[in-house]
Amino acid sequence: MKRSMRNVSIRHTLAASLAVGLSLVMATPTLGQEEPTLASSWFRMFLWSDDVIGLMIIWLLLMMSALSVGYTIKLIIDCRRATLVPEETQQNLAAMLAEKRYREAIEYAGSDPSYLGKVVSSGLSEASNGYSAMERAIEEAGDAEATKLLRPIEYLNVLGNIAPMMGLFGTVYGMIVAFQQLVESGGKPDPAQLAAGISTALVTTFWGLIVAMPALTAYALIRNKVDALTADGLIIAEEIIKPFKPSTKKSSSGSVSSSRPAMAAKASVRA
Repeated sequence: MKRSMRNVSIRHTLAASLAVGLSLVMATPTLGQEEPTLASSWFRMFLWSDDVIGLMIIWLLLMMSALSVGYTIKLIIDCRRATLVPEETQQNLAAMLAEKRYREAIEYAGSDPSYLGKVVSSGLSEASNGYSAMERAIEEAGDAEATKLLRPIEYLNVLGNIAPMMGLFGTVYGMIVAFQQLVESGGKPDPAQLAAGISTALVTTFWGLIVAMPALTAYALIRNKVDALTADGLIIAEEIIKPFKPSTKKSSSGSVSSSRPAMAAKASVRA
């Protein structure tokens, strides 16, 4: 009796296990018919196109996006205050001029690659012609160096303006492909055929905007930062050359005589 009950329970267990196994097999997709994962669907949605030209436009815009990000990082590093207007350069030049080491200051400014160093070097080179000439030289050098700094930033502006145009090109091309399928099918196309062209049109526009928005934002922010730093650099340069500014003193007879505290510097420049 016990043996028969045990056999019945074993049979019930085997039947239940078989039923569970069959249900799992029926629920699991067969090999080659797996449902697309989220990653693969996103890849085909935003990074792939069945049309060769559409695929080329998408990946070209992706490369432009990577180029824009890398170039933005480079500009941020190159356009820091520590690079354009370093505090060490300001302190060293001020100390040298205060100690009347004019020749050493001229050589130090000439070897300094920063914006401040180049501007002060231009001013010190005109010390023999007077303080007004030094001021003019600083302003001219400041404008020239600022132009050199702003010119590379324009590439971001170019990327930001070209990317939407390329996206628009992909949009027009995708719509042409979609309407061509409509014509070839006699007005009754397969929706999948129309979807390919429309997908190309929308995805290229999407990536064009993805490239343009960060590029134009970075262009505006970095340009404003360079403008602010170069303006500060000019102010600091004028503060550095203040020892060369002529001072006026009244003599005992009431007449005004002009003295130049930087006369020794001019002699050093002539030498």
